Amino acid sequence: MSPLADRYGRRFPYLRLSIIPACNFRCTYCLPHGYHAGANAVSPLSLAEITRLLRGFTEMGMHKLRITGGEPSVRKDLTDILRTAAAVPGIAKLAMTTNGTLLSRHLHQWMDAGLNAINVSVDSLDRAAFARITGHDRLDDILHGVDMALAAGLPSVKLNAVLLRDVNDRQLPAWLDYLRDRRIGVRFIELMQTGDNLPFFRDHHVRAETLEAELLTHGWQALPRAADAGPAREYRHADYAGRIGIIAPYSKDFCAGCNRLRVTATGDLRLCLFGEFGIPLRPLLQSDDQLEDLVRAIGGQIGRKEQGHFLHEGRTGITPHLASTGG
Repeated sequence: MSPLADRYGRRFPYLRLSIIPACNFRCTYCLPHGYHAGANAVSPLSLAEITRLLRGFTEMGMHKLRITGGEPSVRKDLTDILRTAAAVPGIAKLAMTTNGTLLSRHLHQWMDAGLNAINVSVDSLDRAAFARITGHDRLDDILHGVDMALAAGLPSVKLNAVLLRDVNDRQLPAWLDYLRDRRIGVRFIELMQTGDNLPFFRDHHVRAETLEAELLTHGWQALPRAADAGPAREYRHADYAGRIGIIAPYSKDFCAGCNRLRVTATGDLRLCLFGEFGIPLRPLLQSDDQLEDLVRAIGGQIGRKEQGHFLHEGRTGITPHLASTGG
């Protein structure tokens, strides 16, 4: 059995690493009042600690890394983090999820540092709706950055859109127009309940499977899932250059294909986005000679991973909002 495998036979070649909990957006479904550091806020992992962390995970077979936040571009040393991560032996795919506010400004230096995949959060192609959801009228600049990434030949460019009932859930025609000639993937993500968004969740949750059924009706076909892919079920259509992914965490057997682990900005290993506990790895990231202890600690925790989340029961674990763990 792989060192990064659990008791249910699932393997985990994919690590999502948050490098900062702060975000410069005020998305209604995540941080509607903006990010506020608590009085006891702890500084995020340093570049040296990140390097040791990644060496530990690659020692155990991790080969896909996604940098997340909060908003990762809030960190001034993001480019250094990308360059360092790309140089760690074993990391074959270096991805990042971002709101895209600095994409047009820093795309080429991020690519030069080793970034080869990017997901940009774009919850609506309607400028007014985008501003209402995010608190910022930045859609045009963000989409310009996305077009730059496509023109630059970045191997993987995808957009993420959280589905919100009565806000953006009837905008499929606009998305189809956008996808007709762009080789890009759009991921529609079902709104998830977190520790502090229950009223919002009740008002705006819509099942992603509804959209999935609409796609099938219009001739979209499901694609096989890659071994290191994220949680999306992907679809393609002969008339469109782009693809559509559906992330439906409330669907049956959603967790059966789980292949990713998470580490928070302060070094806590999270076996599940909605888990009940975190495992502090930071004490094992203080010197290079702790690698063996780090590997042993990570391997010893995988067996504690549950077979599935408990969202159907309204249990959101210790995740207050998605920015706290990188989504």
